[in-house]
Amino acid sequence: MHLLVGIDTEGDNQWDPASRANQRFENIYALPRLHALFARHGVRPTYVITHPVATDGRSADVLRGLLAAGDCEVGAHHHAWETPPCTADDVKRHPYACMLPRTQFEEQLETLTASIEAAVGCTPVSYRSGRFGFSAAHVAGLERLGYLIDSSVAPLFNERHKGGPEFVEARLKPYFLAYDSAVTPGSSNVLEVPVSAALNRRLPRTLQYAYARVPRPYATKRALRALGLLRLRWLRPSYSSLEDMCTLARDLTRWQEPVLNLLFHSSEAIVGGSPYNRTQEELDAFCERLERFFEYAVGELGARPLTFREFRDQYCGP
Repeated sequence: MHLLVGIDTEGDNQWDPASRANQRFENIYALPRLHALFARHGVRPTYVITHPVATDGRSADVLRGLLAAGDCEVGAHHHAWETPPCTADDVKRHPYACMLPRTQFEEQLETLTASIEAAVGCTPVSYRSGRFGFSAAHVAGLERLGYLIDSSVAPLFNERHKGGPEFVEARLKPYFLAYDSAVTPGSSNVLEVPVSAALNRRLPRTLQYAYARVPRPYATKRALRALGLLRLRWLRPSYSSLEDMCTLARDLTRWQEPVLNLLFHSSEAIVGGSPYNRTQEELDAFCERLERFFEYAVGELGARPLTFREFRDQYCGP
């Protein structure tokens, strides 16, 4: 079992239209404090960074400093609304990458990749699409630019009702992506490492898929959760309790899955940088959940921390 921690490393509070239009990077400047938490547990994070982060001089300095310690990786985080070529309307529209014309996506990917190379001095090989806006149509472009790992797919994730992607039938186990399906293994050289997510009850796949595709999804899932019947557990410390993260990790170990893949946004790690940790008390509780989860995953389950690239090398060979 391996432990991966992928951090969507972006400007402050990208959920808010005003913040998207007026970028600030206070959370990036505070990353050394978060990185020290990781280091205490031997965690080797992968910071997937956006174009605005890569082109902010002070943010680039912080990231180069973290890379110099040799215990992390910098990859690419694609925001379709703020990676050139884009328009002011894109910032307002906040599109999923799967909504873009293929040529625009590939031009944005080239821009993002070049900006990261210039910022940190190395070529990114790990990738995550913002808002999970990934499409199989992106695989060829990623492959052409030398990307080796994607982590944009989350099992049971469905945002079709919002014009977004659907990954309902994705597996938990890593697989090489196909060119025509994001959830079916294929023949590309890009290894998909899905985010770790599963229901709190072991159900037949047909029932799991039905849960993920229910009409009026927010209201229906909220009701099922309130009744204590069914809920989706993620390795996401702002979404899931410590208990849910630990029981999910224990289940994945029991099911002989090879990876625990945890994610959150860099902006969640400062007060007021996201919708989640708005007070110091909430941020302290968030950090405590991370600490206790790492103690459980590494200490009790024996998960080995790796960056995304290191995991691919271990899983597939260099």
